[in-house]
Amino acid sequence: MESFTEDHSKALLAKEWLVKVDSQTSTPYLFKFFCSSVDLIACVLVTDTKAAWAEVLTSNQFARRWRTCNKLSISPLPDTNEEESWRDHHLALIGRAHSLGGFLGLTLELEKPASGDLALQLECNNWKWRWEPTFLGPRLSAEIISKHLIMPLISVNHLAFSSSDVLGDLAPGDLEKATDKVGRTARRTLDTHIKNALSRPRVATTLQRMTAMFNFLPELPAIITDAGISDLRALTADQISSPKITVRDTEHKPHDYDMTPLQEPTPPKLPQQEDSATESESEGAAPKQRTLLTSPTPSHQLRVSERPPSASLSKDSSPALPGRSRSRTEAPASESDPSLVRPNKKLKPQGSDDDDSEEERKRHAAAIKSGAAAKRGTRQPLKRGGKRF
Repeated sequence: MESFTEDHSKALLAKEWLVKVDSQTSTPYLFKFFCSSVDLIACVLVTDTKAAWAEVLTSNQFARRWRTCNKLSISPLPDTNEEESWRDHHLALIGRAHSLGGFLGLTLELEKPASGDLALQLECNNWKWRWEPTFLGPRLSAEIISKHLIMPLISVNHLAFSSSDVLGDLAPGDLEKATDKVGRTARRTLDTHIKNALSRPRVATTLQRMTAMFNFLPELPAIITDAGISDLRALTADQISSPKITVRDTEHKPHDYDMTPLQEPTPPKLPQQEDSATESESEGAAPKQRTLLTSPTPSHQLRVSERPPSASLSKDSSPALPGRSRSRTEAPASESDPSLVRPNKKLKPQGSDDDDSEEERKRHAAAIKSGAAAKRGTRQPLKRGGKRF
């Protein structure tokens, strides 16, 4: 069996498509047949619109296939001329059978292939024939289906939609002229022809609806005649509006730590230094103190608080014990620890030390003159003029 070549494909371009349906699988098969009495070859092209198969038989192969299918003697006739005449007759018979009128009288059966990839048996009243084509491969199959079937169908579809007359009502001569005109245009500029044939809204939407209907889609697209012009302008940078920022977005949302009221840490209570009997009457005002408070917030911000100046300190009105001093020293705060805060000095009662001393002397002198008994208790030394340091 010879291989299928480009010459065989060109020879099949002028042949019509013949259709047979396999009754077992309900698969339609399209046939194209070519035979030559000069070369004594028979060629067939078969497709199911998805793949393509082909077979080329020489004169000897054809004679052997016929005798095998019809259970005849495989041996050729003794006379060479009679054998050639017999082969020409049966080859013409197969050619007449593969025509529009003769193919209708044949029945098709799909059988198990013996040597090829596909086995198709055609049966007539008193004879049988069997094709065993081989698969041409995906690339060659697609090329053959496009050249022999798809492109001619697109051109015929364009002719049907562009013609003002109904093609079914045209005379054969007028239909031939219209077909030749469309074919010549398509042959010159194939790309423009396909664009014009499928870009029309009526054709495109009809093909779209037919595809949806053929594949059982629930929603069928509508057929339109005017597609209009779509707005394809993209948004510029000026037209893209930035997202609007509302007042609610800018408001600070309180957290858990923000809801806690700010509290100043209580400074540690340190012993206060009191004035002795020999302490100065008056001292200058204490300077302002700035205390760094540690904020309880997680940000650990330092807040500065001012203390009002303390009033001048005065002597204790009660007399001190003799020979003893009730002065106490203040514990020094650690300078390296910022959490310890130096407390403010206690304000002493306002008044002049001189007035207190004068009243005390007058009271003591009056008690001596009156001869009244002195109050019992711890004897307190008399306060005289305060010494200055």
